[in-house]
Amino acid sequence: MQELPFIKLSDLTRKVQQAISGMFAGQTYWIVADVTNYSRYEHKGYHYFDLVEKQEQSSAIVAKVAAVAWGQGAERIREFEFVTGQQFKNDIHILAKVSVTYHAVYGLQITLLDIDTSFTIGLLEQQKQQTLLQLLRDCPDFIQKSGNQYITRNNQLTLNPVIQRIAVVTSANSAGYQDFKHTLDTNRFGYQFIIDNYFTVVQGETKAELVQQRLVDIFKANVPYDAVVIIRGGGAQTDFLIFDTYTFGKVVAKFPIPIITGIGHQKNETIVDMMAHSPTKTPTKAAEFIISHNKEFEEAVIDEQQRILIKSQQLFSIHFQALSALNTGIINNARTLLAQHKEAVIHYNQVTVNTTRSILFNQHRDLMALSNQVLSKPRILVSNKLNDLDNMLANIRSFSRIRIQRERSYVGHYETVFRLMSPANILKRGFALVYVDDKIISDPTSIKTGKDIKVLLTDMEINATVKSKNKADGTAFDL
Repeated sequence: MQELPFIKLSDLTRKVQQAISGMFAGQTYWIVADVTNYSRYEHKGYHYFDLVEKQEQSSAIVAKVAAVAWGQGAERIREFEFVTGQQFKNDIHILAKVSVTYHAVYGLQITLLDIDTSFTIGLLEQQKQQTLLQLLRDCPDFIQKSGNQYITRNNQLTLNPVIQRIAVVTSANSAGYQDFKHTLDTNRFGYQFIIDNYFTVVQGETKAELVQQRLVDIFKANVPYDAVVIIRGGGAQTDFLIFDTYTFGKVVAKFPIPIITGIGHQKNETIVDMMAHSPTKTPTKAAEFIISHNKEFEEAVIDEQQRILIKSQQLFSIHFQALSALNTGIINNARTLLAQHKEAVIHYNQVTVNTTRSILFNQHRDLMALSNQVLSKPRILVSNKLNDLDNMLANIRSFSRIRIQRERSYVGHYETVFRLMSPANILKRGFALVYVDDKIISDPTSIKTGKDIKVLLTDMEINATVKSKNKADGTAFDL
């Protein structure tokens, strides 16, 4: 048997390694790919994963290669997670700097050297702009755009002059919440606040529905809150992905209570910030905004008080001068009038004295004449009046007998009628009385089907229950 020429596998892998090294030695490449099959060995600082490229229409894999990161690459992954807030994991889209190597045992391998964080942040910004366009398209009734500003139903609400009762949506263990509450509690103006906490998770894109539900809880609580405050601590940009979701932005834009945000970012606005009534950078800033708002109202009240005081003093001064002038004029005019009418008063006084004397003399004379008449006529008048009284007494006696007889006749008639109309006689003639709840019922419409009734006959009481009611035609008593 002829012996075939062969080489060792190690010789072949050495040739492959030499060829690849000759082609890729010292070369690095920036590539765009998706991460799959990711695993991490934290204690060693090793990261193993596959980099794949997919077709845009079908998502079918068109290229796949094993990749690894350690040392510098592992450090860049930590920086990527810190800056973007995005965990390095499966199905993320990255722009990475890689080198190509070949190992006789481990085969072809891509080594990750660096990651472009701005590429990932750019993708997030693109998603954010797409979400904003969708909100404008789907919700024209309560979201519009004017220039670079978004006009929403929420940011068009008017804040109450004083913000005192507040609903706070935050994490129970958030340091930002502690800062917010400490700032309110220690405000130097001594303002008091009523805070109702609605704790939930405020980090992670998938937790948006939990925050949304807390807003629904606030709405259903039917408490007259002056404002709703959404706060959380600081973090990297993608820590705020929850605040860039479509559903969360829509709920905030439509919410009927003014929303103040303080979600701990210093640079970019989130969609929730754009939709809310009053966005601030941090929880502390949110608290300071509320205190400042209340201080403006207090200052406005103090200014109005000062204006009222000054105006009152001015009016008092003006009217005091006018009152003094009027008082002086009254005194002077009174003196003048008294001087002018003094002689007239003396004249009228003399006329009054003389006229009074004449009237008294005439009245005295008439009184004497009347006295003489009174003395001569009393007997005649008394005799005439006695005759009149005798005649009146006779008439009264005669008319009294006739009236008494007539009234007795009336009383006898009414007594007969009352006896005929008494309940006892009516019951004897076959009629009955119907009671409901111990009350006589005359209106049948007030008796409901199924109601207990009492029927009273001449010598019997019947208890019954109404089973049905039928309309009578009214002919039962026709004669």
